[in-house]
Amino acid sequence: MKHSIFALSLTAAFCQVTTLQAQETPVSPASQPSSGPIEVNGIAAKVNGRVVTKNEVSFMLAPIYSQLAAQFPRRGVEFERQFNEAKAKILQELVDRQIILDEFKQLGASIRPNLIDEEIKRQMRELYNGDETRFREELKRSRLTMEGYREMTREKMVVQAMRAQQFSDAPPPLPNEIQREYNEVKPTLRDTAKDVISFQKIFIPRIDSENPVSTPESQLALAEDIASQLQKGKDFAELAKTYSKDAFAEQGGLQENVPRTDLSPEFAAIIFDADEGKLVGPLEDPQGFTLVKPVKKVLGPSPSLEKVRSMIEERVRRKKTSVQYDKWIESRRKRAMIDLKM
Repeated sequence: MKHSIFALSLTAAFCQVTTLQAQETPVSPASQPSSGPIEVNGIAAKVNGRVVTKNEVSFMLAPIYSQLAAQFPRRGVEFERQFNEAKAKILQELVDRQIILDEFKQLGASIRPNLIDEEIKRQMRELYNGDETRFREELKRSRLTMEGYREMTREKMVVQAMRAQQFSDAPPPLPNEIQREYNEVKPTLRDTAKDVISFQKIFIPRIDSENPVSTPESQLALAEDIASQLQKGKDFAELAKTYSKDAFAEQGGLQENVPRTDLSPEFAAIIFDADEGKLVGPLEDPQGFTLVKPVKKVLGPSPSLEKVRSMIEERVRRKKTSVQYDKWIESRRKRAMIDLKM
């Protein structure tokens, strides 16, 4: 059974952030939604007559939004800044993708289907802990078909191929550059399905069944007060026994050797990125608010350099040609007909 920490569907939340208020969308207790129409789909941009839809943007934003929603229960300025920054970056990526696709089409080239399948599996593993059901649920919420997502993935790979072809005369990667790049990205290449973690957790439900006057706002305030006590040195186990409302409260909130795959993707991403012994939270999910402190992490194995050498070499080439590429894509942007709708 998955642990309960997970955030909201981006599709509804995306509409809310862009002022299209969604009905019955869970939001922060600090802000209540108003009723209103939901936009089924819309145009995010037009590039040389080709459409980039809001659904495409929202699907790519979904994992980012889920983590931000969990980390910022009160939303606020920092939430908005990071969300809008991510949205702008993704929209620019999709616009650039359409520009490059026009050039790729003229070449008459193609991407092998098996490579697309492998890339989709990689994304599913990295963003959804390999949970295909969760992945397909997010597709459904974003009103994207699997075939539509395959096409998005194909387009992304086209961009990578075009970039490699455009700068194929770049100087070859040197051995020390390859090793340095491998060392830098090695943790991200590991088999995350084999990650295991032990952590302490305090769970504060959104509504306390034992306190009839409790509200989501008062429960969040309680979680924040507990966080303040922990920051001042109060014992985590004692506070867990006093306040936590889950099955591990009597054990001081300690959960040992939990596989990453038993956690929701958002919760896993947040706590595996945190340092051991560092307090994280309050984190929000539809059930309530969680404080967590990673105790010990055992990460899955990473592939050897030889197994990923071609990919590492490509990353080095991309870095070497980044300035050239930026100039090249900027010249294409100036020639393209771009109409941003959001």
